[in-house]
Amino acid sequence: MTALTRALVDAVGDAFNANDIDAVMKHFAADATFDHAVGPDEHGVRLEGAETIRGAFSALFEKVENVHWETLDCAISGNKAYCEYRRTATHKDGSKEEFLSVDILTYRDGLIVHKDTYYKQRTS
Repeated sequence: MTALTRALVDAVGDAFNANDIDAVMKHFAADATFDHAVGPDEHGVRLEGAETIRGAFSALFEKVENVHWETLDCAISGNKAYCEYRRTATHKDGSKEEFLSVDILTYRDGLIVHKDTYYKQRTS
């Protein structure tokens, strides 16, 4: 059993910040689930399986010039990491976005088995 450490959590953050889908997916178990903040169900949209999750993150990386998550805080309790972020992105059309978000990451044997995301909905 791999102990959950801040270094392990930071490694997946570094992969996301590199906008490198292959590096990101090395941190997800084959049977992982991702609950997106937006969607019709109480948990948002649920994506199941590493290949489905890969598709969602690949689509994000393809539509932006870059996207970055600045870690504001991270707490670890057992097999869960609770992480607060400031997410910024520059889209290919030059538009920018910024919002605060929280991820609850559940690990098993050093890999993410559940990524649950919450974020602020900004209005104009």
